[in-house]
Amino acid sequence: MGGFRPPDAFRSPRFAQVATFMRLPMVSEPEGLDVALIGIPFDGGTSYRPGPRFAPRDIRQHSSLIRPYNPALQVAPFDVLRVADAGDVDINPVDIADTYARVQQAIARVLDAGAIPVCVGGDHSLTLPILRAIVRRHGPVGVVHVDSHQDMWEEYFGNRYFHGTPFRRATEEGLLDTQRVLQIGIRGSVYAAADFAFGHQHGIQVIRADEVAQRGIDWVKGQIAALGGGPLYLSFDIDAVDPAFAPGTGTPEVGGLTSREALEIVRALAGMPLVGADLVEVSPPYDQGDLTSIVAAKILRELILLFG
Repeated sequence: MGGFRPPDAFRSPRFAQVATFMRLPMVSEPEGLDVALIGIPFDGGTSYRPGPRFAPRDIRQHSSLIRPYNPALQVAPFDVLRVADAGDVDINPVDIADTYARVQQAIARVLDAGAIPVCVGGDHSLTLPILRAIVRRHGPVGVVHVDSHQDMWEEYFGNRYFHGTPFRRATEEGLLDTQRVLQIGIRGSVYAAADFAFGHQHGIQVIRADEVAQRGIDWVKGQIAALGGGPLYLSFDIDAVDPAFAPGTGTPEVGGLTSREALEIVRALAGMPLVGADLVEVSPPYDQGDLTSIVAAKILRELILLFG
Protein backbone atom coordinates (compact mmCIF):
# COMPACT_ATOMS: atom_id res chain seq x y z
CA MET A 1 0.00 0.00 0.00
CA GLY A 2 1.00 3.62 -0.27
CA GLY A 3 4.00 4.63 -2.31
CA PHE A 4 2.74 7.93 -3.72
CA ARG A 5 3.99 10.50 -1.27
CA PRO A 6 4.82 14.21 -1.30
CA PRO A 7 8.53 15.08 -1.46
CA ASP A 8 10.38 15.32 1.83
CA ALA A 9 9.80 18.94 2.93
CA PHE A 10 13.21 18.94 4.64
CA ARG A 11 14.84 18.39 1.25
CA SER A 12 12.43 20.24 -1.05
CA PRO A 13 10.61 23.22 0.52
CA ARG A 14 6.84 23.11 0.38
CA PHE A 15 6.73 26.25 -1.79
CA ALA A 16 9.08 24.73 -4.38
CA GLN A 17 8.41 22.66 -7.51
CA VAL A 18 5.33 22.61 -9.73
CA ALA A 19 2.13 22.80 -7.67
CA THR A 20 0.01 19.66 -7.43
CA PHE A 21 -2.69 18.69 -4.96
CA MET A 22 -0.85 18.28 -1.64
CA ARG A 23 2.46 18.03 -3.54
CA LEU A 24 1.52 14.52 -4.66
CA PRO A 25 2.77 13.01 -7.92
CA MET A 26 0.93 14.00 -11.11
CA VAL A 27 -0.28 11.07 -13.20
CA SER A 28 -1.90 10.88 -16.63
CA GLU A 29 -3.63 7.54 -16.02
CA PRO A 30 -5.50 6.47 -12.86
CA GLU A 31 -4.56 2.78 -12.96
CA GLY A 32 -3.08 1.57 -9.69
CA LEU A 33 -4.51 4.41 -7.60
CA ASP A 34 -6.81 4.16 -4.61
CA VAL A 35 -7.88 7.80 -4.90
CA ALA A 36 -7.59 10.11 -7.90
CA LEU A 37 -7.71 13.86 -7.29
CA ILE A 38 -9.25 15.52 -10.35
CA GLY A 39 -9.59 19.22 -11.14
CA ILE A 40 -12.62 20.40 -13.12
CA PRO A 41 -12.02 24.08 -13.99
CA PHE A 42 -15.50 24.99 -15.20
CA ASP A 43 -17.78 27.83 -14.04
CA GLY A 44 -20.21 28.09 -16.94
CA GLY A 45 -23.01 27.15 -14.56
CA THR A 46 -22.62 30.12 -12.20
CA SER A 47 -25.43 32.65 -11.80
CA TYR A 48 -23.82 35.48 -9.83
CA ARG A 49 -20.08 35.85 -9.19
CA PRO A 50 -17.91 33.70 -11.50
CA GLY A 51 -14.37 32.47 -10.89
CA PRO A 52 -14.46 28.78 -9.81
CA ARG A 53 -12.69 27.87 -13.07
CA PHE A 54 -9.54 29.12 -11.34
CA ALA A 55 -10.07 27.07 -8.17
CA PRO A 56 -8.29 23.79 -9.00
CA ARG A 57 -5.08 25.66 -9.81
CA ASP A 58 -5.35 27.89 -6.73
CA ILE A 59 -6.19 25.05 -4.35
CA ARG A 60 -3.23 23.09 -5.68
CA GLN A 61 -0.97 26.02 -4.82
CA HIS A 62 -2.28 26.43 -1.30
CA SER A 63 -2.47 22.71 -0.57
CA SER A 64 1.33 22.80 -0.46
CA LEU A 65 0.87 23.95 3.15
CA ILE A 66 -0.35 20.50 4.11
CA ARG A 67 2.08 18.18 5.88
CA PRO A 68 1.70 14.40 5.44
CA TYR A 69 0.80 13.42 9.03
CA ASN A 70 -2.54 14.29 10.65
CA PRO A 71 -2.20 14.35 14.47
CA ALA A 72 -5.95 14.81 15.02
CA LEU A 73 -6.63 11.38 13.53
CA GLN A 74 -3.14 9.95 14.11
CA VAL A 75 -2.75 8.83 10.53
CA ALA A 76 -0.36 9.35 7.64
CA PRO A 77 -2.72 8.69 4.72
CA PHE A 78 -0.06 8.49 2.03
CA ASP A 79 1.58 5.58 3.86
CA VAL A 80 -1.53 3.45 3.32
CA LEU A 81 -3.16 4.91 0.20
CA ARG A 82 -2.00 5.40 -3.36
CA VAL A 83 -3.21 8.93 -4.04
CA ALA A 84 -2.16 11.16 -6.92
CA ASP A 85 -3.11 14.30 -8.76
CA ALA A 86 -4.78 13.08 -11.94
CA GLY A 87 -4.78 16.50 -13.58
CA ASP A 88 -7.74 18.45 -14.92
CA VAL A 89 -10.65 17.47 -17.10
CA ASP A 90 -10.35 19.45 -20.35
CA ILE A 91 -13.78 21.06 -20.21
CA ASN A 92 -15.52 23.15 -22.86
CA PRO A 93 -15.70 26.64 -21.32
CA VAL A 94 -18.61 27.73 -23.53
CA ASP A 95 -20.76 24.58 -23.62
CA ILE A 96 -22.19 23.03 -20.46
CA ALA A 97 -23.65 19.98 -22.24
CA ASP A 98 -20.33 19.12 -23.84
CA THR A 99 -18.59 19.71 -20.52
CA TYR A 100 -20.98 17.28 -18.82
CA ALA A 101 -20.12 14.61 -21.40
CA ARG A 102 -16.38 15.19 -20.89
CA VAL A 103 -16.67 15.06 -17.10
CA GLN A 104 -18.78 11.90 -17.14
CA GLN A 105 -16.27 10.20 -19.43
CA ALA A 106 -13.31 11.26 -17.24
CA ILE A 107 -14.95 10.00 -14.04
CA ALA A 108 -15.93 6.73 -15.71
CA ARG A 109 -12.29 6.20 -16.66
CA VAL A 110 -11.23 6.66 -13.02
CA LEU A 111 -13.91 4.26 -11.80
CA ASP A 112 -12.97 1.68 -14.44
CA ALA A 113 -9.41 1.81 -13.11
CA GLY A 114 -10.68 0.93 -9.63
CA ALA A 115 -9.92 4.34 -8.11
CA ILE A 116 -12.23 6.62 -6.14
CA PRO A 117 -12.74 10.06 -7.71
CA VAL A 118 -12.33 13.13 -5.53
CA CYS A 119 -13.12 16.15 -7.69
CA VAL A 120 -12.22 19.79 -7.21
CA GLY A 121 -14.41 22.27 -9.10
CA GLY A 122 -15.45 24.35 -10.60
CA ASP A 123 -19.07 25.22 -9.89
CA HIS A 124 -21.74 22.98 -8.40
CA SER A 125 -23.38 22.17 -11.72
CA LEU A 126 -20.55 19.63 -12.14
CA THR A 127 -21.92 17.32 -9.46
CA LEU A 128 -24.57 16.07 -11.90
CA PRO A 129 -22.24 14.46 -14.48
CA ILE A 130 -20.04 13.10 -11.70
CA LEU A 131 -23.08 11.42 -10.14
CA ARG A 132 -24.17 10.06 -13.52
CA ALA A 133 -20.85 8.24 -13.86
CA ILE A 134 -20.82 7.00 -10.27
CA VAL A 135 -24.39 5.70 -10.40
CA ARG A 136 -23.65 3.70 -13.54
CA ARG A 137 -21.18 1.72 -11.44
CA HIS A 138 -22.73 1.73 -7.97
CA GLY A 139 -26.44 2.33 -8.50
CA PRO A 140 -28.35 5.15 -6.75
CA VAL A 141 -26.35 6.72 -3.95
CA GLY A 142 -27.03 8.46 -0.69
CA VAL A 143 -25.57 11.95 -0.50
CA VAL A 144 -24.21 14.20 2.21
CA HIS A 145 -24.61 17.62 0.62
CA VAL A 146 -22.93 20.43 2.59
CA ASP A 147 -24.06 23.79 1.24
CA SER A 148 -25.88 27.01 2.02
CA HIS A 149 -28.34 26.31 -0.83
CA GLN A 150 -30.40 23.24 -1.73
CA ASP A 151 -29.58 23.58 -5.45
CA MET A 152 -33.00 22.20 -6.34
CA TRP A 153 -34.47 24.98 -8.45
CA GLU A 154 -36.25 24.06 -11.67
CA GLU A 155 -34.46 26.42 -14.06
CA TYR A 156 -32.74 29.77 -14.50
CA PHE A 157 -33.55 31.92 -17.55
CA GLY A 158 -34.99 28.80 -19.15
CA ASN A 159 -31.82 26.75 -18.56
CA ARG A 160 -32.35 23.54 -16.60
CA TYR A 161 -28.63 22.99 -16.06
CA PHE A 162 -26.71 25.44 -13.86
CA HIS A 163 -25.29 25.41 -10.36
CA GLY A 164 -28.72 25.87 -8.79
CA THR A 165 -30.28 22.70 -10.24
CA PRO A 166 -27.95 19.67 -9.93
CA PHE A 167 -29.74 17.92 -7.09
CA ARG A 168 -33.18 18.42 -8.65
CA ARG A 169 -31.93 16.92 -11.92
CA ALA A 170 -30.18 14.11 -10.03
CA THR A 171 -33.42 13.31 -8.20
CA GLU A 172 -35.43 13.33 -11.43
CA GLU A 173 -32.90 11.05 -13.13
CA GLY A 174 -33.07 8.50 -10.31
CA LEU A 175 -29.45 9.00 -9.31
CA LEU A 176 -30.20 9.50 -5.62
CA ASP A 177 -31.45 7.22 -2.89
CA THR A 178 -33.55 10.11 -1.62
CA GLN A 179 -34.19 8.50 1.77
CA ARG A 180 -30.44 8.77 2.38
CA VAL A 181 -29.85 12.36 1.26
CA LEU A 182 -28.89 14.88 3.93
CA GLN A 183 -28.32 18.57 3.22
CA ILE A 184 -26.32 20.40 5.90
CA GLY A 185 -25.79 24.13 6.37
CA ILE A 186 -28.80 25.39 4.39
CA ARG A 187 -29.56 29.05 5.05
CA GLY A 188 -30.09 32.45 3.47
CA SER A 189 -32.82 33.99 1.36
CA VAL A 190 -34.65 32.24 -1.47
CA TYR A 191 -37.10 33.47 -4.10
CA ALA A 192 -40.23 32.02 -2.44
CA ALA A 193 -41.34 29.55 0.23
CA ALA A 194 -42.17 27.13 -2.59
CA ASP A 195 -38.45 26.82 -3.38
CA PHE A 196 -38.23 24.15 -0.67
CA ALA A 197 -41.24 22.16 -1.93
CA PHE A 198 -39.38 19.82 -4.28
CA GLY A 199 -37.02 18.63 -1.55
CA HIS A 200 -39.88 18.10 0.89
CA GLN A 201 -41.85 16.12 -1.68
CA HIS A 202 -38.95 13.75 -2.20
CA GLY A 203 -38.07 13.24 1.46
CA ILE A 204 -34.79 15.13 1.42
CA GLN A 205 -33.54 15.73 4.96
CA VAL A 206 -32.29 19.24 5.75
CA ILE A 207 -30.21 20.49 8.65
CA ARG A 208 -30.20 24.25 8.56
CA ALA A 209 -27.11 26.17 9.63
CA ASP A 210 -28.86 27.50 12.72
CA GLU A 211 -29.69 23.92 13.76
CA VAL A 212 -25.99 23.04 13.58
CA ALA A 213 -25.30 25.89 16.00
CA GLN A 214 -28.22 25.11 18.30
CA ARG A 215 -28.06 21.30 18.45
CA GLY A 216 -24.30 20.94 18.17
CA ILE A 217 -21.95 19.07 15.92
CA ASP A 218 -22.34 15.76 17.77
CA TRP A 219 -26.05 15.73 16.90
CA VAL A 220 -25.18 16.41 13.26
CA LYS A 221 -22.75 13.48 13.31
CA GLY A 222 -25.56 11.25 14.53
CA GLN A 223 -27.72 12.25 11.57
CA ILE A 224 -24.87 11.44 9.20
CA ALA A 225 -24.31 8.04 10.83
CA ALA A 226 -27.93 7.13 10.06
CA LEU A 227 -27.22 7.29 6.31
CA GLY A 228 -25.35 3.98 6.19
CA GLY A 229 -26.61 0.96 4.32
CA GLY A 230 -25.47 1.75 0.81
CA PRO A 231 -22.99 3.72 -1.29
CA LEU A 232 -22.58 7.32 -0.22
CA TYR A 233 -21.34 10.44 -2.00
CA LEU A 234 -20.12 13.70 -0.43
CA SER A 235 -20.66 17.03 -2.18
CA PHE A 236 -19.15 20.01 -0.35
CA ASP A 237 -19.92 23.53 -1.55
CA ILE A 238 -17.48 25.93 0.11
CA ASP A 239 -20.27 28.49 0.63
CA ALA A 240 -21.54 26.24 3.42
CA VAL A 241 -18.69 27.78 5.41
CA ASP A 242 -19.33 31.27 6.74
CA PRO A 243 -17.72 34.00 4.61
CA ALA A 244 -15.71 35.07 7.66
CA PHE A 245 -13.71 31.88 7.01
CA ALA A 246 -14.30 31.44 3.26
CA PRO A 247 -15.14 34.72 1.51
CA GLY A 248 -14.02 33.61 -1.96
CA THR A 249 -17.19 32.12 -3.38
CA GLY A 250 -19.88 33.12 -5.84
CA THR A 251 -22.95 33.35 -3.62
CA PRO A 252 -21.79 33.88 -0.02
CA GLU A 253 -24.31 33.59 2.81
CA VAL A 254 -23.58 34.83 6.34
CA GLY A 255 -24.42 32.73 9.39
CA GLY A 256 -22.68 29.62 8.13
CA LEU A 257 -20.48 26.84 9.43
CA THR A 258 -17.18 27.57 11.08
CA SER A 259 -14.10 26.03 9.51
CA ARG A 260 -13.86 23.72 12.53
CA GLU A 261 -17.45 22.54 12.05
CA ALA A 262 -16.75 21.92 8.38
CA LEU A 263 -13.82 19.64 9.23
CA GLU A 264 -15.85 17.78 11.85
CA ILE A 265 -18.69 17.15 9.39
CA VAL A 266 -16.27 15.63 6.90
CA ARG A 267 -14.61 13.52 9.60
CA ALA A 268 -18.03 12.16 10.58
CA LEU A 269 -18.03 10.18 7.32
CA ALA A 270 -15.10 8.03 8.42
CA GLY A 271 -15.89 4.34 8.05
CA MET A 272 -18.90 4.93 5.81
CA PRO A 273 -19.14 3.43 2.27
CA LEU A 274 -18.01 6.55 0.42
CA VAL A 275 -17.69 6.11 -3.36
CA GLY A 276 -16.69 9.63 -4.36
CA ALA A 277 -16.67 13.28 -3.42
CA ASP A 278 -16.47 16.79 -4.75
CA LEU A 279 -15.43 20.17 -3.39
CA VAL A 280 -16.83 23.08 -5.37
CA GLU A 281 -17.53 26.81 -5.67
CA VAL A 282 -14.22 28.28 -4.53
CA SER A 283 -13.78 31.56 -6.46
CA PRO A 284 -10.20 32.81 -6.08
CA PRO A 285 -10.86 36.27 -7.63
CA TYR A 286 -13.13 37.06 -4.65
CA ASP A 287 -10.88 35.58 -1.98
CA GLN A 288 -9.14 37.56 0.76
CA GLY A 289 -5.66 36.55 1.83
CA ASP A 290 -6.16 33.15 0.16
CA LEU A 291 -8.37 32.11 3.11
CA THR A 292 -10.91 30.20 1.04
CA SER A 293 -8.41 28.15 -0.92
CA ILE A 294 -6.58 27.31 2.30
CA VAL A 295 -9.83 26.15 3.95
CA ALA A 296 -10.69 24.18 0.81
CA ALA A 297 -7.27 22.50 0.81
CA LYS A 298 -7.70 21.48 4.44
CA ILE A 299 -11.15 20.05 3.69
CA LEU A 300 -9.63 18.16 0.77
CA ARG A 301 -7.06 16.67 3.12
CA GLU A 302 -9.85 15.44 5.41
CA LEU A 303 -11.62 13.92 2.42
CA ILE A 304 -8.55 11.88 1.55
CA LEU A 305 -8.36 10.56 5.10
CA LEU A 306 -11.87 9.08 4.73
CA PHE A 307 -10.54 6.47 2.32
CA GLY A 308 -7.66 5.29 4.50
